[in-house]
Amino acid sequence: MKAPVLPSIDFRAVLRDFQNLNPKDVGAWPVVPRVSVLVGVLLLILLAGWFLVWVDQLEALQAKQRTELKLREEFVVKKKQAVNLDLYIQQLNEIDRSFGALLKQLPNKSEVESLLVEINQAGMGRGLQFELFKPGAEQIKDFYAELPINVRLTGTYHDFGAFAGDIGKLSRIVTLNNVAIVINPQSKDGTLVMDAITKTFRYLDEEELAAKKKAAQAAKGGKK
Repeated sequence: MKAPVLPSIDFRAVLRDFQNLNPKDVGAWPVVPRVSVLVGVLLLILLAGWFLVWVDQLEALQAKQRTELKLREEFVVKKKQAVNLDLYIQQLNEIDRSFGALLKQLPNKSEVESLLVEINQAGMGRGLQFELFKPGAEQIKDFYAELPINVRLTGTYHDFGAFAGDIGKLSRIVTLNNVAIVINPQSKDGTLVMDAITKTFRYLDEEELAAKKKAAQAAKGGKK
């Protein structure tokens, strides 16, 4: 049995078919150029369809992939938070206990007067003479009030240091601020004069907190 003989292609004849084509008379073109143009038009249609349809679909797919990646990252973060939730609760409880301990060091309104007496006694107990002991106006903060006290004492440098140490040992929070020590010009024994602002603090009671909140809401409403 003889093997089939493949027909030979005359490339020169094909090349001649593409020469001298009249674009105004496509119907008169040879078969090969017409088929080639038809294939080219089909390829252009397929490419246009790909750009019009598939590109949008690819962009939508990429957007969904980015959303999926973001959701996975959020899941990992929330999973870590859930694992550490007990630790966070424990830390919050410790903060609450620490805050409560600090709050107990702030006197209430009725205890401020006795605290001022303690400050005065702390100075006199070290042999200091109070030339000035003048409480100033309270300054209301978030949940507490700050009470500055202008003081002027005469004594020795050692006594001033001991007084500052005694102030730090009081059961309530008391601080010494803006301390200035100079030689007493009216003394011949070398005593010193200390000017300072002693600050103590008290927590606001429920009525004061309610009044503060009401005033803040009224001020906020007035700005609208």
